[in-house]
Amino acid sequence: MTKRQTNVSSRMRGFLSLADFEPAAKRRLPRPLFGYVHGATEDNASLADNRAAFDELGFIPRVLRNVSQRSQAIELFGVRYESPVGIAPMGISSLTGYRGDLAQAKAAQAYGVPMILSAASLIRLEEVIEAAPGTWFQMYMPKTFGEMHALVDRVSAANVSTLVVTVDSSVVPNRENNMRTGFRTPLRPNLPLLRDGIMHPTWSLFTFLRTILRHGMPHFENASAERGEPLLSHRANRDFSGREHLDWDAIRAIRARWQGPLVLKGILHPGDAVMAREIGADGVIVSNHGGRQLDGSVSPLRMLAHVVKACPDMTVMIDSGFRRGTDVLKAVALGAKCAFIGRPMNYAACIGGQEGVEHAIGLINAELRADMGLLGVTRLDELGPHFLRVKRFEAGDIYGA
Repeated sequence: MTKRQTNVSSRMRGFLSLADFEPAAKRRLPRPLFGYVHGATEDNASLADNRAAFDELGFIPRVLRNVSQRSQAIELFGVRYESPVGIAPMGISSLTGYRGDLAQAKAAQAYGVPMILSAASLIRLEEVIEAAPGTWFQMYMPKTFGEMHALVDRVSAANVSTLVVTVDSSVVPNRENNMRTGFRTPLRPNLPLLRDGIMHPTWSLFTFLRTILRHGMPHFENASAERGEPLLSHRANRDFSGREHLDWDAIRAIRARWQGPLVLKGILHPGDAVMAREIGADGVIVSNHGGRQLDGSVSPLRMLAHVVKACPDMTVMIDSGFRRGTDVLKAVALGAKCAFIGRPMNYAACIGGQEGVEHAIGLINAELRADMGLLGVTRLDELGPHFLRVKRFEAGDIYGA
């Protein structure tokens, strides 16, 4: 247990796991904002399966091993990190929590773990990188190659260390949960929005109004090389359509222009991982976008071993549904180098800012340390599929363990 964990402030003491942040955030946030973070698409089938996949795997621990000297450290693209967890990109984090993008980036730096800044963030990537050097950046591919080149040049000039390109978002999904809760971006002033603000005064005063008074109206700062739309507008339209034509040639163009580590996020099929490697990507994140794109897409955990087998010499990472240290260790045993966590870190920033995110990272780090000892390992590279068993074998099992 780190020193930071032993000196937990009184407002963080009641948060004993990542799951504890969600109900607190639900109470604080207006219904549309909580619905945006919490929800997925259509029937939430992928969202549910992301968690179900973890429950289907059990550990086979080893005993009577000297585990007094345990290390959770990993290396990604030549950089040492203190734990195999990172913070996944999540849009408009600075609307759900005050300066949420900065809070997450600085907390990740304090704990020595990677953090990926979202293209849909509300703080300029240059400001985030200056405050937390080493932060990764996630981009959605712009509609034209010219816009793509300009954005890559901006990211390079900002000294971003690692570029993550999301590749599962060329078509806008059916997020009907946003319509049910009344969420849309940019926000449009109306009576329901005013009512929600009045009913959630803590968020209104200490996140929204505090942001406006100190920093002015937030804009979508990082979706392109130029400043994007303001957050609050009667007429603005945040359009994610028009990307259906993009294919692997777009990744080739990015690879030719970007000199640093390149990661593709949103890979599920092993064949796509092979294509990414052949084009020159340095890593992939096996992901179904937290269940927020194609509903019914398979859980990344079910495909992880197959992607690793197809690309044994590539850095394979994962996200979607991670909540516990045991979840992370199951992914590591199946070949993942790092697991990225999204929604809980957003909630933690909402509740406690940087302190909340640091506490969340500390919680899962403490779980990882204890779980490694209980498994009988001192280093992560000791783990493998032999530490796992499918609890209920069924024909067609695709864990690959």
